[in-house]
Amino acid sequence: MGFGAATTMIVTNTPGKDLAYTNLAYCSHSDLRSFLVAGSDLAFAQIDAFVLSLSYPFWLPARHSGRFILPDEFDLALLTLELEFVKKGTKDEQVDAVLLAQQIRKRFINQVMTAGQRVTFEYHGNGYIFTVNQAVVEGQEKPNSIERGIITTETYIVFEVSKSSGIKIVNQREAASSNIFRQKEFNLQSLGIGGLSAEFADIFRRAFASRVFPPHVTNKLGIKHVKGMLLYGPPGTGKTLMARQIGKILNGKEPKVVNGPEVLSKFVGETEKNVRDLFADAEQDQRTQGDQSDLHVIIFDEIDAICKSRGSTRDGTGVHDSIVNQLLTKIDGVESLNNVLLIGMTNRKDLLDEALLRPGRLEVQVEISLPDENGRVQILQIHTNKMKENSFLAPDVNLQELAARTKNYSGAELEGVAKSAVSFALNRQLSMDDLTKPVDEESIKVTMEDFLNAINEVRPAFGASTNDLERCRLNGMVDCGARHEHIYKRTMLLAEQVRVSKGSPLVTCLLEGPSGCGKTATAATVGIDSDFPYVKIIVKVFEDAYRSPLSIIILDDIERLLEYVAIGPRFSNLISQTLLVLLKRLPPKGKNVLVIGTTSEVAFLDSVGICDAFSVTYHVPKLQAEDSRKVLQQLNVFSEDDMDAAAEALNDMPIKKLYMVIEMAAQGEQGGGAAAVYSGSEKIRISHFFDCLQYIVRF
Repeated sequence: MGFGAATTMIVTNTPGKDLAYTNLAYCSHSDLRSFLVAGSDLAFAQIDAFVLSLSYPFWLPARHSGRFILPDEFDLALLTLELEFVKKGTKDEQVDAVLLAQQIRKRFINQVMTAGQRVTFEYHGNGYIFTVNQAVVEGQEKPNSIERGIITTETYIVFEVSKSSGIKIVNQREAASSNIFRQKEFNLQSLGIGGLSAEFADIFRRAFASRVFPPHVTNKLGIKHVKGMLLYGPPGTGKTLMARQIGKILNGKEPKVVNGPEVLSKFVGETEKNVRDLFADAEQDQRTQGDQSDLHVIIFDEIDAICKSRGSTRDGTGVHDSIVNQLLTKIDGVESLNNVLLIGMTNRKDLLDEALLRPGRLEVQVEISLPDENGRVQILQIHTNKMKENSFLAPDVNLQELAARTKNYSGAELEGVAKSAVSFALNRQLSMDDLTKPVDEESIKVTMEDFLNAINEVRPAFGASTNDLERCRLNGMVDCGARHEHIYKRTMLLAEQVRVSKGSPLVTCLLEGPSGCGKTATAATVGIDSDFPYVKIIVKVFEDAYRSPLSIIILDDIERLLEYVAIGPRFSNLISQTLLVLLKRLPPKGKNVLVIGTTSEVAFLDSVGICDAFSVTYHVPKLQAEDSRKVLQQLNVFSEDDMDAAAEALNDMPIKKLYMVIEMAAQGEQGGGAAAVYSGSEKIRISHFFDCLQYIVRF
């Protein structure tokens, strides 16, 4: 915008009172020429921050005034006006928003409106003042320092009134039930939300779409707004962040954030009062403003702390039951509110009272699960943007590769990886001998190596337990012959079936055989080689496994899980029945699971029906002489002359016991001991080997 030279004008009275309602400045015909916009018959003068249209005869304040040059894009797309009466105490009036908007567009067409400007006008015999609260120019992505634009026939007008004004707006069809969002578009990454685009789209469609339309539209459709949503999922996946940012992008009242335990009180009735107080403002607005009420957002963090299933707690006070009842009454009771959005968050959806989850209450339930690879890239971008902008991120950092390496990391864990990587980079700049030594900021670089070290340091809570799997095969995996190789390959094929199949979301495999024959090591190797993001070895992690798209669960020594005792026999029927249910229950849609069980008591498992619960059963055999020879050749602990004799002695031996006897014989050798034997510099004497072998029980 440009301005002409300042001009001093002289004030005089208007020729007629009606001119005071036109919002125009008047001047002589000769002076008008100096304020004309080039190529048009419009004339504008800027007085302080406000721009007035000029006409004649003369009427302008006595102050410095500059000619206003009209920008190219200046048409108002949205104008928000707050109405009040000129004379206080005027009787209450009902104003039709559609008719008034038509009159204002007609009366003030081509006039410039500026945020904060007050304009006097007459409508149906009453004097009104409108104050410009918002002036949005069409096609303008970011508002200038001054919100300002010109009224056209297409300008979209929204009216607002204060409670005490005495004015009631009806039929406000051209506006939404309110402008509930503070911005037209959402850039989730700018809000710090990564990997949750689909979840946010689901929330918007179900919880906000109906609120964007005017009340008369939703009334004609015969629907009520969604009043509650539940965000659930593992810790650290972004539930609280999502709720916090939803609160930020909404217009209206400041969201109330409540931690579940804060509501509880030791005094009888106090807890219920705390819940009622949360809804008091919304109730007052609903009574006084009806459909024009602002949206009240109440965010309940850790909602499971106070809304447990009724009858499940044994504290003797019944306070948890009362809280649930109070919430149900406020959300969906006889006098239910329509201007409230309750957002609950929990890691334990299973603990919540079922009545809270039905339609009309917390009906929108969105799982905020672990991010996929694209989601992890977005999250890593969010946490490295500042580093990149300030040239602290080394060029070798590959976020795509880091995302591929961080399977089953939550958003919080990825933030932890970024923090850890920075700590490695900063540590290189510190001198432990002199901590007061100045730091060269320009030399700080967070490298790919820093991130890889951070990944080793920050482990995912729901990731593959690689260390546990490695401990199941301390001696690694060696070639034990065709029979063991066949079992490994068949089990890997099952893993591939789970990965690609649409019709087999759950595949179970039982590895049975004598103790020590390599069942656990085979299962652990499949878990590692499959490269599934989630691999665990304990029973109670079935529910956690369902959080990952691909999971392997290893049930090691099932007879021990069932507390099996050979004398009797005796076992836990409760655990047995639980295991049967888990082995047959299909995982949620989109989740595929491979369960690998191992047992040395297949006859017992068959007798209690466990074997039938597995899709396939593979027998893992003991080593025959030719199998033992292959293993001994790879270990390279005997001379070639003694190899056949040692292999024959190890016929029908479990692989675990073969390792044990070799370890004993190597440890007992004089000289370098076991280390020298395994390095190949010394060999085990066959006579010493036979001495050790006689102490090994084969069965």
